Amino acid sequence: MPWFQQTITLAARCRGFHLITREVVSAMPAIADVTVGQLQVFIQHTSASLTINENADPDVRLDLESAINAIAPENFPYIHTLEGPDDMPAHVKSSLLGASVLVPVTKGRLNLGTWQGIYLAEHRDDATPRRLVLTLQGE
Repeated sequence: MPWFQQTITLAARCRGFHLITREVVSAMPAIADVTVGQLQVFIQHTSASLTINENADPDVRLDLESAINAIAPENFPYIHTLEGPDDMPAHVKSSLLGASVLVPVTKGRLNLGTWQGIYLAEHRDDATPRRLVLTLQGE
């Protein structure tokens, strides 16, 4: 099977953790034709990130946001401050969580665990639309 690649743009979202699994799957219909493979989701930004975590209880999203803010607070004495007080903490958070996730594809579906979903972690207060590159390979 050939490789498939699609770039999508997600609408701007408020700061926090946002489930994007459905948007990703909708943007890559070729997943349905893959028996075994993998999908990489890569974000082309340095102030937002991607992660996989529980998708059932919305409190998880709030707790993730609270925890990541405690790890990289805005009141830390950052040197890079030209783009506002949330910019450098956003870069730290993005580096901690990462710019991509790799998900196995099995029998035409993402092979996530029962309670797992793909999250966009938006780290800026005034976010812009976010570009994702989806790369699918499989048989």
